[in-house]
Amino acid sequence: MKTALTDPAQLPVAFEAALNRGDVGGVLALFAPGAAMRTVTGAVITGDQALRQEIGGTVAARGRLTNKSRHALVGAESALLVTDWTLEVTAPDGRRVASAGTTANVARRDADGCWRFAVLNPLGTA
Repeated sequence: MKTALTDPAQLPVAFEAALNRGDVGGVLALFAPGAAMRTVTGAVITGDQALRQEIGGTVAARGRLTNKSRHALVGAESALLVTDWTLEVTAPDGRRVASAGTTANVARRDADGCWRFAVLNPLGTA
């Protein structure tokens, strides 16, 4: 599945929408081939299987994401996307737990003119 986003600022919006509707494939379509993601635990993952497992786990925990874009800086077919986020999930004991932070994500424009995440870092500069 591919995305047709021609404005990199729409990537966090599309990520939020797909995750909140439980659409793992829709979230994964926002990633460029070879993309890397730093998880909220600090681990860095790459590859379709690892990304699918991470996103699938968040969906299974009934994740509810809220993104608020700060800015998108675009240049040289790349974009730095800074976004404030809050993620609420169901813990194994059934409690709803919320975490929050600010991302520092990098997107790139592919040959088809569409934007996809190349690096996701929900921990920002931490």
